[in-house]
This record gives sequence, C-alpha cells and structure tokens, in this order.
Amino acid sequence: MAVFALLVVVFVILPFIGWAIGLVIWTAVVGIFFGALGRLIVPGRQPIGILATIACGWIGSLVGGVIGRSAHIGHFATVLVEVGLSAVSVAIWSGTHRGQLVGRRRPSLPG
Repeated sequence: MAVFALLVVVFVILPFIGWAIGLVIWTAVVGIFFGALGRLIVPGRQPIGILATIACGWIGSLVGGVIGRSAHIGHFATVLVEVGLSAVSVAIWSGTHRGQLVGRRRPSLPG
C-alpha cells in the first residue's frame, strides 16, 4: 500500500504541481510581454504599476487567444487580437487610475 501511495505521489501529484508552477511562470511571462506591448500602443503616460501591466497583458492574452482560436483566424491574427486587447485593458485600467492622480498636491516642505 505504501508503494502504491509513493507511486501516485511521484507520477501523478508531482508532475501536476510542476505543470501548475510552469503554467504560472509562463502566464507571467506572457503577461509581461503583451502588457508591455499594450503600454507601448496606448498613447500618453499610464499611471499603473508592473503588476497591473502583467494583469492587463494576461487578460488580453487570455481573452484574445480564446477569440482568435474560436474564430479560426490563424496564429498571427490571434497574436494581433491578443496585443490589441492588452492595449485596451491597459487603457481601461490606466483610465480608472488617471482620475485619482488629478488634484493631488505634493506636500510642501517646511522651511
């Protein structure tokens, strides 16, 4: 019984954990890449951080990939849809944070 449990752990559980960790790392890499491309496409300054950029890239990649594969438009066109949706999500996210920066005042230094 112990041998069976060990075999299940070695051949089922550990590969699944490795696959999940690889998926998370790959998703972050794709998010950085598409988020950076999205930020380059959107004109002006985007007041969002790196995690928001990764999230926007990941969302654009995920939704664009689903749309491209469902429409059977080809790999290159799917990548263009992913980049476009990443740019849209960067624009939306930065647009929601842009209003928070307006009206902020820097504290004056005593002196």
